[in-house]
Amino acid sequence: MGRFLGRTEPSASPLHGSTAEEPHILLECDSSVLDSIQKHLKLYKIRRKVTIAPCPDLSLWAVIPGEQPGDASSLPKCADPALLLTPDPRAEVMGWRLIAKKGANLSEIIPGSQVGDVQDYHRHRYKQGIPEGVKDLPPGVALPLESNLAFMNGISFTKGCYIGTHHMGVIRKRLLPVSFPEPLPAAAIPEGAEILTESGKRAGKFRAGGGELGIALLRLAHVNEPLCINLGGDRVKLKAATPQWWPKAAAK
Repeated sequence: MGRFLGRTEPSASPLHGSTAEEPHILLECDSSVLDSIQKHLKLYKIRRKVTIAPCPDLSLWAVIPGEQPGDASSLPKCADPALLLTPDPRAEVMGWRLIAKKGANLSEIIPGSQVGDVQDYHRHRYKQGIPEGVKDLPPGVALPLESNLAFMNGISFTKGCYIGTHHMGVIRKRLLPVSFPEPLPAAAIPEGAEILTESGKRAGKFRAGGGELGIALLRLAHVNEPLCINLGGDRVKLKAATPQWWPKAAAK
């Protein structure tokens, strides 16, 4: 992950203790597009007194709840050397986001915590159908509503270009978690592979994944049908699921 630290003109901010301090805005991004995002942001700086720069002195962590997650109030909202510890804004099932200083001892910030592998994090979000980064959300291809950003605090329907958009029609395709119930072939499932129904109808496309879990853009009409991907001479079966954290109306 990439981290940005943007400095703006003085105003109140939750990332510093006093309004007299220079405010900072932290922007998390996919590290593979770090340079392009910097260039993009600088285009819109115009004459504002804003400094945009990466933050190599900070570390970003995902705090994933266990099988029996405790009350969020039991976590410290700010503790040295943590800069910020806050619920993940996308969905409750994703736990918390922690920004700390490089080399910080996590056991001091979150007593009883265990450091896992980054793949543990990706497996957790794939299981929950949470997209992240340019593989899951390819620029110029992924559409915000089909990517469920309206469910994850990613779209406001009360300001900007999305006013009234949710009244214009039915969303027929969405990103959904998928799993491969059988052992996978030696060759990895290619990103963008076409997903078919048993009768050969096009159901969607595989976006990305890890092991037996992944995420795919699927037509909702085929979500409950047996699905497959033709991979060379193999027919790889997979099944989709509707995340429990989705609004109930969207799951229908």
